[in-house]
Amino acid sequence: MADLSIDFCGIKSPNPFWLASAPPANSGPQVMRAFDAGWGGAVWKTLGDPVTNVTSRFWANDYGNTRMMGLNNIELITDRPLEVNLKEMYEVKKRYPKHALIASLMVETRENWKEIIKKAEDTGADGLELNFGCPHGMCERGMGSAVGQEPKVLEEITRWAMEYAKTPVIIKLTPNTGDINEPGEAAARGGAPAISLINTVKSLLGVDLDRYVPNPRVGNKSTNGGYCGPAVKPIALFMMSQLTKNPLTKHMAYSGIGGISNWRDAAEFIALGATSVQVCTAVMHYGYRIVEDMIEGLSDYLDSKGMKSVNELRGKAIGAYSEWGDLDLNYNLKARINPESCIGCNLCQVACMDGAHQCILIPGRTHEEHVKAGHTHIPDVIPEVPVKAAGAIGRFLPVIDDVECVGCNLCHLVCPVPGTISMVEVPGTIGKSETWNDRVAQGRDINPGSMESTLKKRGLLAK
Repeated sequence: MADLSIDFCGIKSPNPFWLASAPPANSGPQVMRAFDAGWGGAVWKTLGDPVTNVTSRFWANDYGNTRMMGLNNIELITDRPLEVNLKEMYEVKKRYPKHALIASLMVETRENWKEIIKKAEDTGADGLELNFGCPHGMCERGMGSAVGQEPKVLEEITRWAMEYAKTPVIIKLTPNTGDINEPGEAAARGGAPAISLINTVKSLLGVDLDRYVPNPRVGNKSTNGGYCGPAVKPIALFMMSQLTKNPLTKHMAYSGIGGISNWRDAAEFIALGATSVQVCTAVMHYGYRIVEDMIEGLSDYLDSKGMKSVNELRGKAIGAYSEWGDLDLNYNLKARINPESCIGCNLCQVACMDGAHQCILIPGRTHEEHVKAGHTHIPDVIPEVPVKAAGAIGRFLPVIDDVECVGCNLCHLVCPVPGTISMVEVPGTIGKSETWNDRVAQGRDINPGSMESTLKKRGLLAK
């Protein structure tokens, strides 16, 4: 069985699954129940000056039959007294010495930081997470994402923390910025050894069309909140990939956050460079025991790949991520439809016709009907192959026109029957790899005049 234990900047944890700083890590009894369920660590709900929260605080974005695809949260940092939180943190660490306990912090002045860092470390906490990502309520006070959006301020406060802290310092970044590399590099310049990302995305979830007030509603008003849950996972993966590829930040340790709901999500973050992953929304939705499936699933996956530890998975996908200019322009795929499982619903044809490249034909249409439908290339023969699925009598297999197919994947993505449409490499068409950057280096232009014009505007080519 694979070893799931991790070492995060010297912080030991029995597995990479941590509770994020949020409602699931709001109190000692909660964190202890989470550790009993199997969680490897917890980042305590952010400590700072006492605040007053409002009601209501949460609202969900549903999509189709999917509940809570995204969650909007306008809750601020802990509203429990600081001394109560510190006492409970001490008790948790005393009872669970082998689990990772991280103190999340957010205050204003240098003296505030010095004071709260000492108090947090006196509890026995293994590390500190500086919350530079809160998108609402605290940024209006010059904290949270207000810091995460100002690299110079972020760097300065990070230096303060590194001066006062005796335990590892983790910088929690906001996604509400133009380029995640800028705050990431600022954290590195400030001397921090680790980064966690992403915090929630600034959002307005929707409008109550009876009251004409956005949700969640506080009386007759609302405000922007932090968006989290499965919907933000692609954003989180992208931003982490930016930093783990950046020469100035790739040496840092990473704790991945954003829509992690199962072991696969966790494995994807780890493959892109994360050492630990933090979970919030999925716990709010399903409870602490989801970690049981996460532990089992990740362990089985590592075993199936012949990996003996989580560390062997970490970063395996980093090298495959690149900029568009490094992609192979000669790589060629075509769609293929399996007649054994196709049900003849023609959704692939509709999607291709209206949303892609008009390369899927329906047998039985006349040439004129295909022309009217907008097809620019019509094969001389469109075979009528009956589909074999039960209940699909009288339907025919849609036909892929290879001349027009550009391998975009849309038909594969919309097909309701898994495994029916596959994308395959075309034999003999994959020649020598050539990228856009190769063409630029050779002085060649895929669109006549465009590259030349751009180079002239940049002063890189004589006019």
